[in-house]
Amino acid sequence: MGIPMDMRDAWVSRKNKSSSNFMIPSPEEDLKFLRSQMCTREGVRAGVKSASIACVASAIPTLIAVRTIPWAKANLNYTAQALIISAASIAAYFVTADKTILECARKNTRALYDKSS
Repeated sequence: MGIPMDMRDAWVSRKNKSSSNFMIPSPEEDLKFLRSQMCTREGVRAGVKSASIACVASAIPTLIAVRTIPWAKANLNYTAQALIISAASIAAYFVTADKTILECARKNTRALYDKSS
């Protein structure tokens, strides 16, 4: 099983031809791409920080509650505890990353409009 040799060679040669396109991107497009990469990295970094804080902030009360509150002891198994902690972490990551990326994009857009005037 696998990809036949002739199909693979055709795909590789087509891929190499598309990289040698006759159109060269402008320096402005390169700068836009670099700014978007920077915004994405900044958003991921802020999201990871926020997720780690949310993980600790939700794990401590969850684990204390499971050991002290009778209802939680009877009804929250390991899966439920993991779900509570991971849901808080995932939500914090995505909310923070999204807000950071949008704020960075707004900042870049404002800089472009201020530069053009």
